Amino acid sequence: MAKILIAEDERDIRDLITFTLRFAGYEVVAASNGEEAVTLALQEIPDLILLDVRMPRMTGYEACAKIKENKKTKDIPIMFLSAKGQDNEIQAGLSAGAVEYLLKPFAPDQLTTRIQAILTQHRH
Repeated sequence: MAKILIAEDERDIRDLITFTLRFAGYEVVAASNGEEAVTLALQEIPDLILLDVRMPRMTGYEACAKIKENKKTKDIPIMFLSAKGQDNEIQAGLSAGAVEYLLKPFAPDQLTTRIQAILTQHRH
């Protein structure tokens, strides 16, 4: 069973994503800000990390950069979740090291389909 770390500052969205992923059979670890996500990534070494872009303490972009700097976590695939769909936002996310940028709102099956594809692609 794959372990997924999700960082989302809005509790309702975090709970919905957590429920969706657990229902799909994933183990889920949740963080409420970017700083917590970086700490949990090192502790848990998840198979995939979902980061909201706009979070307190540290943005998703900053958290992504920190995770990619560490040799223990640099190979973990990261997917951004954001309501901001401008091309420059998407490019910033991909430039920070993410493999995917999913726009909110998204359907639960859309999320699980993308996650499955990323995990299949990044299995070592």
